[in-house]
Amino acid sequence: LQGVFVLGLPYAVLHSGYSGLFLIVLAAALCCYTGKILIACLYEENEDGQLMRVRDTYEDIANACCKKLSPKLGGIVVNVTQVVELIMTCILYLVVSGNLLSHSFPYVPVTEKTWSVIAFFTLLPCVFIRTLKIVSKLSQLCSLVHFVIILVVMTYCLTQMHQWSWAKFKLSIEFENFLVSIGVIIFSYTSQIFLPTLEGNMRNPEEFRFMLNWTHFFACMLKTTFALTAFLTWGGETKEVITDNLPPFLKTLVNLCLLTKALLSYPLPFFAATEIVYSCISKGHHSNYRFPLLALCVRGSILLLSLLMAMFTPHFALLMGLSGSVTGAAMTFLLPSLFHLKLKWKKLSFSQKCADISVFILGFLCSLAGIACSIKGLLEVFG
Repeated sequence: LQGVFVLGLPYAVLHSGYSGLFLIVLAAALCCYTGKILIACLYEENEDGQLMRVRDTYEDIANACCKKLSPKLGGIVVNVTQVVELIMTCILYLVVSGNLLSHSFPYVPVTEKTWSVIAFFTLLPCVFIRTLKIVSKLSQLCSLVHFVIILVVMTYCLTQMHQWSWAKFKLSIEFENFLVSIGVIIFSYTSQIFLPTLEGNMRNPEEFRFMLNWTHFFACMLKTTFALTAFLTWGGETKEVITDNLPPFLKTLVNLCLLTKALLSYPLPFFAATEIVYSCISKGHHSNYRFPLLALCVRGSILLLSLLMAMFTPHFALLMGLSGSVTGAAMTFLLPSLFHLKLKWKKLSFSQKCADISVFILGFLCSLAGIACSIKGLLEVFG
């Protein structure tokens, strides 16, 4: 999910300066930590003191935390938050697809919204996806395209090293733009909703923490290097989507690659969102699809909803910032730390409790401020 949205990081650095680079590193460390404590909530000790996996999903963790208040309240909150985040991701893919097509073919008298509609029609076959097999194959192609894109952009940036200047970095920052940048950076790391399933399907689950450390380390290095080199190359001229800064001979090529990646990436969050919604409506019978017409209606409705939202909010960075501040912060920082404190309070050390509380407070403040600033930015754009 992070591939296309990495393109917004140089723009975030533009508005946050040196602190933006620090935030990319800090976000990686915090996301890695909350991923670990989220998985810890899946386990409980048995009579022999051995850890046993007693929960399978984020929803199960939420229900366990809220069972005294309401057996299903926590699961409902988590499912709603997950669906919102996944649909927002789908919307962003359509928004960026329209943006890429518009900048790839500027001589065609077609608006960015119309390009989004054209991209939407290529995604109609998604309503017929019923298994993860197809989605996984598309994701493999996405990874290949992603590395090609990053390689091309960074190679061009390195050819412009003679123009680099650290003076382009701001020492003073605009507070509101800084908060929007926080949302963009958070959104580029959100993956917690997939971690319980990932850990449950690992051949050696005990290696999960090791895997999480290294994946976040390499993601942090890649994002920091990419954001830094791109910003040093274009400075104050950095666009919301960095490929808009490329010279014409590269822009069209890279934009078409990005378009391919965005369209191939869409099925994953779309499939996950439809599975959650369908399972809630059909009361858990999503695995065998007893109601094929209902499943088709759910997929079609979510597909259409993503298009309508993309038409009304065609601003990539602001929309990504809002998504990161709302659902990204909740699923990545707020809920994991809250659930960990609730389920493991008696077994946590003082330092662990302080760490969880600090993450929760930090996530709450960033989320609140980011929401206000992102909404204000969107309102200003719409006049």
